[in-house]
Amino acid sequence: MVGKSQIKLIKSLQQKKVRSQQQLFVVEGRKTVEELINSTIKTNKIYTTNEEFALAYNTISELISSADLKKISSLATPNGYLGVFEIPKPKKINFDDWILVLDFVQDPGNLGTIIRLCDWFGVRSLVCSTDTVDCYNPKVLQATMGSISRINMVYVDLPEFLETTNLPIFGAFMEGEVVYKSNLPKKGILVMGNEANGVSDKVLNVINQKISIPQFGEKTTESLNVATATAILLNEIRRA
Repeated sequence: MVGKSQIKLIKSLQQKKVRSQQQLFVVEGRKTVEELINSTIKTNKIYTTNEEFALAYNTISELISSADLKKISSLATPNGYLGVFEIPKPKKINFDDWILVLDFVQDPGNLGTIIRLCDWFGVRSLVCSTDTVDCYNPKVLQATMGSISRINMVYVDLPEFLETTNLPIFGAFMEGEVVYKSNLPKKGILVMGNEANGVSDKVLNVINQKISIPQFGEKTTESLNVATATAILLNEIRRA
């Protein structure tokens, strides 16, 4: 049985402020929970309704009832697995490869998808402005499908960070050199902007080159979704 104090703590971890204070976050779903258990991220506690799963991870798991899981889950229909994990300390950024930078990306689904894209394309450092959505937001974690364990997430003062790097800085814009014609280097920084407003003025001042994705269809859509645009640009970066 899950105690009242445990229920209160786990439910409160839905809030960014509490996650920061406790240095803990929650994920749900067997695939993501298992991926994180087997990663370098430290496990605090696993709660499951699956007896076999609880036995397999008996040192860190607690078998609970469906009723108790519903009390601590953020899902309308809990799926049987909830894990509490320690927020890892950011690692040193690798400047010997491409670094993806996000400037005020707000949608949790977009950030989660972008983290998965970084994992797919082997971009190990994802640097975010302090006003970008928290990567330990439950909706972000759900969208990452476990990729969060393989990406170095760093939140910084973005203009300050970009001003101190020696790498070339490319920014995604509606106008700019078509990416297919750009001479992309083996390492650099790619900046993706906010869903509605793009790259902020402060960050724009330190960008060396604007790149764009050409539109081939009729001019009916205003812009590409930021995660979709990130996928196209990362693919071109890795082809270079």
